[in-house]
Amino acid sequence: MKYELIVIGAGAGGCFTAIRVAELFPKAKICVLEAGRKPLSKVEISGGGRCNVTHACFDPEELVNYYPRGSKELLGPFYHFQPADMIRWLEDKGVKIKAEKDGRMFPESNSSATIIDCFLKTMRKLGIELRTSARANHWFAEESGGWRVELYDGSILSTLNLLIASGSDNRTWDNLKHLGHTLIPPVPSLFTFNIRDKKLNDLLGVSKANTIVHIPKYKLKTTGPLLITHWGISGPAILKLSAWGARVLYDCNYVFDVVINWTGEEDQEVINHWIRNQISGAGKKQISNVQADDIPSRLWKYLCQRAGLAEQQIFGELNKKQMETFADVLFRDTYRVTGKSTFKEEFVTAGGVDLKNINMRRFESKICPGLFIVGEVLNIDALTGGFNFQAAWTASEIAAQAIADMLKEGKVSSK
Repeated sequence: MKYELIVIGAGAGGCFTAIRVAELFPKAKICVLEAGRKPLSKVEISGGGRCNVTHACFDPEELVNYYPRGSKELLGPFYHFQPADMIRWLEDKGVKIKAEKDGRMFPESNSSATIIDCFLKTMRKLGIELRTSARANHWFAEESGGWRVELYDGSILSTLNLLIASGSDNRTWDNLKHLGHTLIPPVPSLFTFNIRDKKLNDLLGVSKANTIVHIPKYKLKTTGPLLITHWGISGPAILKLSAWGARVLYDCNYVFDVVINWTGEEDQEVINHWIRNQISGAGKKQISNVQADDIPSRLWKYLCQRAGLAEQQIFGELNKKQMETFADVLFRDTYRVTGKSTFKEEFVTAGGVDLKNINMRRFESKICPGLFIVGEVLNIDALTGGFNFQAAWTASEIAAQAIADMLKEGKVSSK
C-alpha cells in the first residue's frame, strides 16, 4: 500500500505531525504506526494525568532558556510556532487551556483524556490510519525516491515521506545509526537526588519556596522551590539542576556534594542581618518556639540542630560563634548525594540524533532526504513545565508544513 506519509510512533509529536499534514494537504494518505497497544501513552501520564501541554512563555528569546540541549537550534523554530500558536490550535478544536501561577498550562478539564480525545477524534475525522501493536522493524530508502517500511510481522508498507517520532526506542536508534546519523547516547534528565540522612528524610513533605542549590564541583547552580522527600530532595530547583547537569552527573554515577542555601539570598551579609533581626525579635524565646519568616517550623528546628543549637537555647542569647555557625548552615548546608530517583512517572532523557544532522528549518534529515525526525528522538530536552511537549509541537508543525509543501508541489525526495 502506498502512502504519502508514514509516521513511526503515535506519541505527541507523531500524532500532531500526522494531523497537521492532513489539515494542510487533505488528499494525503497517512498511516501512523505504534508499537504499543495504545497511542499517546506519555500524554496520558504527563503532568500527573492532567497533561501539561505547554508553558505560558511567549517570547522565543526567553523560551529557549528552558532547554539545556537544543536552545540555540530552537530559537528560529519558536519564532515560527510557539506556545501561543499551540494554544490557539487546541482552542480551535474546542479544548480550553488555562495557565497556573507557575506558568504551566493544562486543559481546563484537568485531564489528559481531553487532549487524547481531541487528537484521536481529529485523526479519525481526517481519515488518518492508526495501527497499534505495529512495530516498524526496518525502513529503507528507495532508489527511485520514497521509503519502504518493514513491520515486525513481515508486512511491507511504502511511503513518499517517513517521519520518526518513536522516542528513545533502541531499534529506532539502531536504524538511524545504520543510515549514517550520529546518535548521542541517552542519559536521564529530570530526576531527584537521593540523600541518606535519616534526620533530613524524616522531614518528608516539607518544602521551602525559595532556595539556591549549588553543585560546586561542576559549577552548577539553580534557584527555586525545594521539596524534602523520604529519599532525599526534589522540587523545581532540583529538577532544573538535574537537567542542566544531566551528563556530568551521569558520568560521576550520581555521587557528588550538593550545597543548599535555604535563604535564597546570594549575599551572606544579608543573611547575617536577617539572623540579627530574628534574634532581636525573638527576645527570650527558646529556639523551639521561634517562628522564622519563610522557613517552615519543622525545617527551622532541624537547621538549628544542624548548627548544634539546643531546642532550649534562648535564641536572643546566641553568641558570635553560634551566629556564624548558624549562618553557615543557612547559607551552605552541604549533603552527599548517592543516587537518583525518577521524577514521578515521567522519564526524560538527554541524547538522541545530533542536531547537526537535522535541517532545523524543516526537521528533515540532512543525510536522508524525505526522512523527518521530531520529539525525543532528537537531542533536545527541557526543564519540567510543558517545555518538552512544546518542542515536540513546534518540530511537528514545521515538519508537517515541509511535507505538505512537497506533496502540493508533487515532489519526491530521492535517496
